[in-house]
Amino acid sequence: MHDALQSQGAPALAIRALDKRYGAQAVLTAIDFEVAAGAAFGLVGANGAGKTTLIKCVLDLCAANAGSIDIFGVPHAEPRARARLAFIPEHFAPPHYLAGREFITLMLALNNAAYDARRIAALLEDLELEAAVLERPVRQLSKGMTQKLGLASCFLVERDLYILDEPMSGLDPSSRVAVKSVLGRLMREGRTLFFTSHVLGDVEELCSTIAILADGRMRFHGAPEELCARYSEPHLERAFIRCIRGDGHAPEIRH
Repeated sequence: MHDALQSQGAPALAIRALDKRYGAQAVLTAIDFEVAAGAAFGLVGANGAGKTTLIKCVLDLCAANAGSIDIFGVPHAEPRARARLAFIPEHFAPPHYLAGREFITLMLALNNAAYDARRIAALLEDLELEAAVLERPVRQLSKGMTQKLGLASCFLVERDLYILDEPMSGLDPSSRVAVKSVLGRLMREGRTLFFTSHVLGDVEELCSTIAILADGRMRFHGAPEELCARYSEPHLERAFIRCIRGDGHAPEIRH
């Protein structure tokens, strides 16, 4: 199935005319974009823009009011659509009473993956996470250590698409560099990355394509350098601020 979909050119993610409302409140309106297989895609926006709601719709954790979502050509509501992806939420909180090793063992078992001690040790080293966390209960870990434990459990489950909501939340600069190195390796392996981040430097460094949400609508979709060029700004952060504020009378959507 994987090879067939690749040969047909199916995007990793295709979202068409997506609307999501909570009662009378519109949270997402007319969202429409694709993420190519093997791409690194960044979804950015201010708090409350609708990023996490969009991810929940993709994962079928909440129902959209209109539109469609396909994952590698399969309608997202079909369980098999999610067989090729792994996800870590922004507020990652594993069971506090489990030791790190128990948590990783559980996550691998749930995904029908074998426990490979060497591979786990290598990944923990790459993430700059001490092997001692495997023997410590989660409640004794710092926010950064817990976050990296979650990322490790996600990356150990080999998937074609990784959906990561603020994956570097709570990480210090050294840890962020380590995580970005692992993300770079996944990209070189041909995996697809879809992540949100408030750190636009990370987005600019990793992503070939970004989408900007503001008030539940797409304000931009394209390469980071295209956004900078549109607003004649040398830095993505300044171009992003002008985009969400509507400066420059730029058209709403860039395809």
